[in-house]
Amino acid sequence: MQIKELVYQELKLQAQAIQSLAERLDEEALKKTFDLLVACQGKVVVTGIGKTGIIARKISATLASTGTTSIFLHAAEGIHGDLGMLHSGDVVIAVSNSGNSSEMLSIVPFIKFLKTPLIALTGNLNSALAQAADVALDCSVPREYEPLGIVPTSSTTVALALGDALAIALLKHKNFKTEDFAKLHPGGTLGRKLLLRVRDLMHSGEELPIVKETDTMSAAILVISSKKLGCTAVVDSQGLLRGMITDGDLRRQLMEKKNRLLDYKVADCMTAMPKTLAGDLLAVEALNLMENHKITMLPITDAAGYPIGMLHMHDLIQAGVI
Repeated sequence: MQIKELVYQELKLQAQAIQSLAERLDEEALKKTFDLLVACQGKVVVTGIGKTGIIARKISATLASTGTTSIFLHAAEGIHGDLGMLHSGDVVIAVSNSGNSSEMLSIVPFIKFLKTPLIALTGNLNSALAQAADVALDCSVPREYEPLGIVPTSSTTVALALGDALAIALLKHKNFKTEDFAKLHPGGTLGRKLLLRVRDLMHSGEELPIVKETDTMSAAILVISSKKLGCTAVVDSQGLLRGMITDGDLRRQLMEKKNRLLDYKVADCMTAMPKTLAGDLLAVEALNLMENHKITMLPITDAAGYPIGMLHMHDLIQAGVI
């Protein structure tokens, strides 16, 4: 059997496992789980051990990055002091395929002592963990889904998918927005995409190329050349944005007007009513607009329609937004 077929079969099994989970989830148990998480006054503590411990850590990370305060508790470390992480008002999500691991069960009495709600994501609804939990969600997979019946693959995939789905449900319930996400992800490319705003990158002041619509094209060419942005904003007598001229416009107009181009008025050659953005919008929104309309530069205007800056695709590239 070829490697591609082997990989395809495994991916198909895992996809089937997730689909099966979605179809059999108990609505009442799911609602109770969600209500407990929404009502949580403290933090969501996600615990596990071994492979499911890794999954628990990822679920906790997803919750934390989407507006739900969460930490990971290693079940084996819990009985050696880490149970101090737990407080009244918290909610615990315990991830365990068997639901009977000794390390996991050893911390259950303390969870119950604190009267902390316990949610179990388990592959065994008859397990000791499931019976002790306030609510248990069925994450079981057929034995034949796992190689040799001992290597957790589909079972961990199912638990992770369910944990992430709960996190996204909470995100939507809290009306968690892009701006909220940005505050929690200030580093790296993602942070730059979410935190940088158009005003942080645009060319303004003396760098902003502007001509009047009554100017000649020769004057416009001088401005475009001196400002080195490959374009200029065009304003009316009141200073309001009316159009834009780019290097591409110059080439097209030169083909049409030949040697007479320099004598034409800017109003005769500009692209009227160009796409614009406000300076307080996210830089990634400028990127989306440029990509959607296949343009490389945008005039930035204030609320009244006066040009205050110019943003070039190169500015987004240099800032790491792309």
